[in-house]
Amino acid sequence: MPKRLDQIIVVDIESTCWEGSPPPGEVSEIIEVGICPVELSTGRRLGKRSILVCPKRSHVSAFCTQLTTLTLEQVNGGITFMEACEVLQREYKSRERVWASFGDYDRTMFQKQCQATGVPYPFGPRHINVKTLFAISRGLPQEIGTAEAMGLMNVSFEGTHHRGDDDAWNVARILGVLVQRLRA
Repeated sequence: MPKRLDQIIVVDIESTCWEGSPPPGEVSEIIEVGICPVELSTGRRLGKRSILVCPKRSHVSAFCTQLTTLTLEQVNGGITFMEACEVLQREYKSRERVWASFGDYDRTMFQKQCQATGVPYPFGPRHINVKTLFAISRGLPQEIGTAEAMGLMNVSFEGTHHRGDDDAWNVARILGVLVQRLRA
């Protein structure tokens, strides 16, 4: 399959979570996929999208709602994990394009959930860890969070932290600046 180097697909997921350990029989699973493509020639963000995913092996806790603002009713109205993966492939050509996330959590959650559910992994082998790339580009001794990285760039976070589409939008801003610096 040919590589498309016109965009990088920035992805940020939100998952079911609890203040402590998951309740017996439940596991953390993806409940939102936030997407924001970045145009490589300009570093421009091409819009953002939130795909709500109905959990099958867990429930949205009060802690999860407090953190993400997502409610049980909202995610129960979402699509299946398989359908979300199909949207990534069909509408964003996720197997053909490079994709990025802030850290490895999103990548490993997709891998774990695909393996556990038998859903084909929706991405190709090329992943960019923006968290690591930012730290390297700034000569930092360790990785930092999204808000701190944006502070170092003198830009404000837009939207609600821990919502997939807003987090993807902000990570895409960081990545767009880094890509443009590389091209200069």
